[in-house]
Amino acid sequence: MGLYLAVLCALYLVPLGMYSPCLKEEGTLGLAPALIGHRGAPMLAPENTLMSFEKAVEAGGQGLETDVTISYDGVPFLMHDHTLRRTTNVQEVFPNRTDAPAAMFTWGELETLNAGAWFLHRDPFSTAWSLSAEDRAQAQNQSICTFRDFLELASQREKQVIFDLYRPPKGHPYRDNWITRTLEVIQNESSIHSHQVLWLPSDLRSLVQQLDPDLQHTSASRAPVEELQQNHIVQLNLHYSSMSTEMIIEYAAANISTNLYVISQSWLYSLAWCTGAQSVTTNALQFLNNLSRPLFLMTPDEYNLMWVLTDLVSITIIIIIFIFHWWREQSLAFCSGSKPTLEHGTYIKFRTDVWSVSSVNILGEPAEPNLATVSEH
Repeated sequence: MGLYLAVLCALYLVPLGMYSPCLKEEGTLGLAPALIGHRGAPMLAPENTLMSFEKAVEAGGQGLETDVTISYDGVPFLMHDHTLRRTTNVQEVFPNRTDAPAAMFTWGELETLNAGAWFLHRDPFSTAWSLSAEDRAQAQNQSICTFRDFLELASQREKQVIFDLYRPPKGHPYRDNWITRTLEVIQNESSIHSHQVLWLPSDLRSLVQQLDPDLQHTSASRAPVEELQQNHIVQLNLHYSSMSTEMIIEYAAANISTNLYVISQSWLYSLAWCTGAQSVTTNALQFLNNLSRPLFLMTPDEYNLMWVLTDLVSITIIIIIFIFHWWREQSLAFCSGSKPTLEHGTYIKFRTDVWSVSSVNILGEPAEPNLATVSEH
């Protein structure tokens, strides 16, 4: 009983000492994190296609995230994987090059591939059923998107962009100047403003800052504030497992914002909101944009009251159960004519009269008691 009560008491007290960023005083909750479409809106359209980014804008995305690869003849295009197998029909068009690096294809070859039919066939998020017939037809005919077209869409819709940039493999003509080639597209081949670009690639960062000082430099790793400021970093792009209220507040005080990826669940977005993250990268723009306030948001007083009331109700139920069992045993004892006994201070169940069972033989006549049975009972 002592062990039981100790465990029960611990269970009652533990919630009162727990911490959650969503336990906040009234008026201390910040703005909802801005939503950045992860490869567009991949639940509503094939990832990294123009349709996907258009859907992201329609769903309320304030930024667009993508992955950039450079073709063999120097055309930057959007592709997350290092091969074309998963998101194109390369197996049908180039069966002998299915596993070849995407960067080793020319743009003319890439243009011949379908980059949307796989989405309806594989339905990666089980959301294809929600598409209209018009959207399904559009998704079916998507092609690989160039980096330039992506930037143009962001420019027209006044959205920020952030992207991973893959260095081409050995033997590629642009292996050593992939950074400058990408900058050429931003500066000379598109109408996007440099301040709309969150520059994430860490390679040759000093050179990039010299060539285009208006880019907003973003880092994918945590570092001391002084180091980040020296490198002119204005934003951190971190996995959501790095979420920390203290960290976000520290960086925010130095005018360094924090973007967390990839957050697609309402409860996780709620935690990011309560923690103070300025933006999140998500697959579920259409859901998170409809969240008017964090889940589980309450004041510390409301939280404590909730658990105290829960504990009181629980204690009441436990006491009622104990009283019921005690009453039941008393009733059984009264009906059987037995009395409860105490053995070494511990209550034991009421015993039936051994003689009533063993003292009558098969003929219904009294028999001598079986001392072994009596002893055993």
